Amino acid sequence: QVQLVESGGGLVQAGGSLRLSCAASGRTFSSDAMDWFRQAPGKEREFVAAISWSGGSTYYADSVKGRFTISRDNAKNTAYLQMNSLKPEDTAVYYCAAGSRSSSEGNMDYWGKGTLVTVSS
Repeated sequence: QVQLVESGGGLVQAGGSLRLSCAASGRTFSSDAMDWFRQAPGKEREFVAAISWSGGSTYYADSVKGRFTISRDNAKNTAYLQMNSLKPEDTAVYYCAAGSRSSSEGNMDYWGKGTLVTVSS
């Protein structure tokens, strides 16, 4: 059974940092792009960041550029999202997704169930 499991969410004060992890199981994802998305209360899901299968290419939404860093460790079948300088508007459920190619529209093959990040002001 293919699974993506996010972890690392929680409550943090504005200006703080969190590191999210996305552990994949069921098959190797070393050939897949890995993306992060988020959905804030009452809002549509939005693209956050993406990383190519090799880790050689990364992409970010303008809203997180310079504050968030996406990375991956293919040996551990895990992707990460380092979030620094967090703002209250970053509060959302964060989802990781995998697919043959990244898709800012969310056309990914596999999805995790999400982890909640709450940033207090």
